[in-house]
Amino acid sequence: MNDFTKNYKPDFPISAYIRSIIATALVFLLLAIVMLLLIPLIIVSLGKLKNFLIKHVGAALGIISLLFYGVKIEYDYSLYKPDIPAVYISNHSSTLDLFAIISMKLPNVRYVAKKEIQYNPLFFVIGNLTGQIFIDRKQSKRTITQLKKLYKKIKSEKLSLFIAPEGTRKHTEIVGPFKKGAFHIAHDLKYPIVPVYVDGAYALCPVSSMITMPGVITLRYFPPVEVSGWDEKRMNMEIERFREFYKDQYKKTFLERGIPFDA
Repeated sequence: MNDFTKNYKPDFPISAYIRSIIATALVFLLLAIVMLLLIPLIIVSLGKLKNFLIKHVGAALGIISLLFYGVKIEYDYSLYKPDIPAVYISNHSSTLDLFAIISMKLPNVRYVAKKEIQYNPLFFVIGNLTGQIFIDRKQSKRTITQLKKLYKKIKSEKLSLFIAPEGTRKHTEIVGPFKKGAFHIAHDLKYPIVPVYVDGAYALCPVSSMITMPGVITLRYFPPVEVSGWDEKRMNMEIERFREFYKDQYKKTFLERGIPFDA
């Protein structure tokens, strides 16, 4: 199997390195300010502001962070605009995805993230204050059990979930293997899957790079897909179709930018 990630290595100018270093420092400062603002707001509101803060403050945090790196974010609602409880999924192949994902403006959402992100104390405090869900990617059965305990709360509060089915951005293919968790959860909750394509992040900041080129990221939303009637066999087939769908999106993106696509 070819390592796709070695096929594309942008020639970053010195200005990109300088901007990225400054931007990273500003992002950590911004996170610290947001953390200090969240603590009293969550306490005073008894947690009732969580959905508002996640949707609006989270989006602002993501948008401003991307602007530090010279990246503008756009929203493409031409095919679908999120308005129902669902399990939202997206591609994941860039460091910028974190900021793009929290900028999605999803209604009443909780993000399911790898537990390692809590090693950053700012993410730990902000994530736990706002009720995000941290999981062990290496323990899939334990993860499903953990999430099942939250099903009643998710349904009663009409919460949505966001899960990146690749689990990590560090893989050798443009779209890594999909874990089944997001699809099993959608099936259990009788929620549809709503695919979101993060268009442009990889071209600006591929895989594990911390250096970013300025540019535009587009969040493209696709119509809901019902999964409640799937059996195990069909689920496996449909998961692979979703993965192929994302490969097709990348191919289109890369061809538009003149980037060689061989995957």
